[in-house]
Amino acid sequence: MPSSSNISVHRAARTFALALALAAVGFSCGDAPAGPNAPGQTNASNGRSAANQMSGSNSQAPVPVYGYEVVNTWPHDTDAYTQGLVYDSGTLLESTGQYGASSLRRVELRTGKVLKRVEVPRQFFGEGMTLLGGKIYQVTWTTRKGFVYDPQSFAKLDEFAYDGEGWGLTHDGRHLILSDGTDQLRFLDPETFRAVRTVSVTEGGRPVRELNELEYVRGEVYANVWHTDRIARIDPQTGRVVGWIELKGLIPDSERPDAEAVLNGIAYDEAGDRLFVTGKLWPKLFEVRIKPRG
Repeated sequence: MPSSSNISVHRAARTFALALALAAVGFSCGDAPAGPNAPGQTNASNGRSAANQMSGSNSQAPVPVYGYEVVNTWPHDTDAYTQGLVYDSGTLLESTGQYGASSLRRVELRTGKVLKRVEVPRQFFGEGMTLLGGKIYQVTWTTRKGFVYDPQSFAKLDEFAYDGEGWGLTHDGRHLILSDGTDQLRFLDPETFRAVRTVSVTEGGRPVRELNELEYVRGEVYANVWHTDRIARIDPQTGRVVGWIELKGLIPDSERPDAEAVLNGIAYDEAGDRLFVTGKLWPKLFEVRIKPRG
């Protein structure tokens, strides 16, 4: 999402709203296995955001919170303001942000070396990105414009428009799935870019806002929530949060250069059942295994 240098007023407003919600936050933990390496998908859990208060209803089971273990650690470019991350045939595709520094990259997993790069025009702030049907789709922040690229040459094939802001982007095999910083996920036709449907993401009936980078993992949408170290696991049919992945402590504060160097970047290797995460300007990229807490 936006950086402090580019959108201080915008971030201040969001941060104030987030602070008010955090005053009443409370999270519950579960013990069932879930996520990559322990599928355990659940679609009946009901819950709400890390930045919103529990509903307090005794009729709703608490949403499970999962921990992690680090399987591998690799270098990550500290100039990469990561907005989108995709695993592709042994390499990573990465979309980076910031005005004048936004790019699309192909990165060597084990070394972090940038193998190919194309710059996004300076007037655009790069955001989420995904690979669907042999094409790379990348959205931008406030300019309501996206780009389509050839995944091998990075040649631009097309441009497209959408309403509202662009934050995260993934797909379910049929539709592009777009987040815009609200509690909404929009499912877009990849040919017309029209919204086929929209779901509101909720926990305990309350909206989960500031959904950021997205990844589709085993029938669920994983979403970073801006300015938190948590990933929401979302049922794409109902929009309900069915679990949280707690990644606090993954990287020390000393390795985050500023307040905007937040967790943001999720990639999934379906064939190898591997989950990768990183953050904006982070020096490391991690392969993690999700496990029960406690």
